[in-house]
Amino acid sequence: MGPVSDYYNAFEISPVPEPGPDAVAPELYRGIYGMPAFVSIPTDDLAASVDFWVRGLGFFELFGIPGTLVHLRRWAFQDVLLVAAEGVPEEPPRLSVSFSCVLDQVDAVVEACRALRPGSVDGPRDTPWNTRDVEVITPENARVVFTAAKPFDPDSQEARNLAAIGIQHPDADENGGHG
Repeated sequence: MGPVSDYYNAFEISPVPEPGPDAVAPELYRGIYGMPAFVSIPTDDLAASVDFWVRGLGFFELFGIPGTLVHLRRWAFQDVLLVAAEGVPEEPPRLSVSFSCVLDQVDAVVEACRALRPGSVDGPRDTPWNTRDVEVITPENARVVFTAAKPFDPDSQEARNLAAIGIQHPDADENGGHG
């Protein structure tokens, strides 16, 4: 990997809004595109899984093949394929899949998932890299993390944590100050 200085601000290609107290989530994305990445999750009950992902996690059904597969989506590039399987893991894997959200969505995800599946939610918790995360264990025993960037405070410990590994806020000048 090259030095962090080799990278550049390319936030314009992402559907994720700039963090802030007034950040607004993008609309659900119904366009058809070549998916640069997606996750496939086996389920032994497609209907129950779709219900949880739609009502709990805020996805919608883009299309389905009855009894075989359901393609779910939230924002652009947040694609999940629920695939019919004979069974699901007995324990959630250590591996997780993360989806961006905005801060005002975190509590709604927590409440909806707890109402649908008590005991499925861990968090929310704030991270050293300036996000608020909530972990959800879905009916398929998938470990799903919803992560929301918090507003950036250049004087915060999180900013110092990021600067210590060479990551400066996009608005920082060459010396790490903000203009």
